[in-house]
Amino acid sequence: MYLVLFLFSSPHKLDLQVMETFKAKLGADHPYTLTSMANLAFTWNSQDRYEDALALMQDCVEARQRVLGPEHPYTLSSLATVSKWSS
Repeated sequence: MYLVLFLFSSPHKLDLQVMETFKAKLGADHPYTLTSMANLAFTWNSQDRYEDALALMQDCVEARQRVLGPEHPYTLSSLATVSKWSS
């Protein structure tokens, strides 16, 4: 019970740990790493860390374009998010 409360009280720490673990184990450009990057950006955005969230999502878009291609649905979704958050 306490572990569950801890995890929900600091989701950004968990998301950051997941992203760093994927980056270390799978590489910075692995699709799982990029998904965890986007998840962290959404978490930061929900915590009113707008500049951090936007910068991370922009990095995610650049990596997804390089790795998945510019027309991949995940790339397009991240790009739409950057556009929305920038306005």
